[in-house]
Amino acid sequence: MLSLSSHWQHWLLDRSSLTRQLIAASHNQFHVEVQHQVWAQPLASERQLLGMQPRQAALVREVVLFGAGQPWVYARSILPAATLTGPYYRLRKLDNRPLGALLFADPAMQCGLRQIARINTEHALVPAALSGGEAVWGRRSMFYLRGKPLLVCEIFLPGFSPYNSPDPKCLKPQ
Repeated sequence: MLSLSSHWQHWLLDRSSLTRQLIAASHNQFHVEVQHQVWAQPLASERQLLGMQPRQAALVREVVLFGAGQPWVYARSILPAATLTGPYYRLRKLDNRPLGALLFADPAMQCGLRQIARINTEHALVPAALSGGEAVWGRRSMFYLRGKPLLVCEIFLPGFSPYNSPDPKCLKPQ
């Protein structure tokens, strides 16, 4: 069992929109930069959680969420082709819009399993340009849109600064 400070409990365990929390913590100085978005085979652990067959492709979207001009969170989303049908076809073209904002605005969205881990920034999931050598917190969450799964991995980067803020309003969800 991991030992979490109350600060990290808030950021890692809270089931509300991380996007909304980051916007509030950055005083609306928030933006998304897409690093990669390609059709690919997910990692074995991702396929297993999503119930995908070994050779099935998914849309793999990697972004960095910036707050106050600093890279705060690296996010990797795995959207199986079967999920991106019907009204969710639009998720193929998010551009620089945050996936979380669309997920939490959808009344059909349900939260599923959440995994939390302490991750070395040299881990294969963390892009080399964002590594800092120290261990960081991350979480992996399952979501369902009308029963269709998608997986989001979020890694809080070394530059994540709301936890250093003396302003307690920065730590509370809006």
